[in-house]
Amino acid sequence: MSSFSFEAWLATQSQRAESALLQYLDPDTAVPQHLHTAMRYAVLGGGKRIRPLLVFAASELGSIDRVDASLVNRAACAIEMIHTYSLVHDDLPCMDDDDLRRGRPTVHKAFDEATALLVGDALQTRAFEILSNVIDADSLIRLAQLEMIQSLAHASGSKGMAGGQAIDLQNVGKKMDLPALEEMHAMKTGALLLCAVQLGGIAAQLPPASMASLNTYARALGLAFQVVDDILDATADSA
Repeated sequence: MSSFSFEAWLATQSQRAESALLQYLDPDTAVPQHLHTAMRYAVLGGGKRIRPLLVFAASELGSIDRVDASLVNRAACAIEMIHTYSLVHDDLPCMDDDDLRRGRPTVHKAFDEATALLVGDALQTRAFEILSNVIDADSLIRLAQLEMIQSLAHASGSKGMAGGQAIDLQNVGKKMDLPALEEMHAMKTGALLLCAVQLGGIAAQLPPASMASLNTYARALGLAFQVVDDILDATADSA
């Protein structure tokens, strides 16, 4: 009987995420250098890489000969870039007005507000660029790419992450009832976590029943994650 070590898996897959991000981020020598330097500062500044790890884990639920590793890596990078862009924008003075993230100056403090805005814009478009690039003539791969793009667009837009942030900003200082709070959390944080397992599941060509189980898991994880995040925000000056 083979034994599974979560710690070993985590170390391997975390390194996989970092290597893929380095591959799909433009070098800081690319023009304009200032913008690409700031993009790398934002993305490569640490983090748990939870969303890429969820993509990897979900993709492993399928048959290995049906999973395109390049597609999985692209999906993992795309969702991490979307997540990072949201953090860069959330830190701006017009949003949460945070000076520190992960022990370092936020992007608008390390560079400036205009650059931070452009970093978020560029990371968002880069995410969809790497996810949409043709990597295989196989029609199933192309169909999977389209499904992934649709999933990520929905999760990050007005009915997902961006919408959740809008609700949060509208209710600053207000008491929200439990259903409204749960809806906000599901959109603001849960949407991208749900998307992460969907991306991995799509890459693995999982059947509907397996996708439904992943969705149930991700929704519960998203709610728990946001509650913990809110507690940390309430007890610390910076995340």
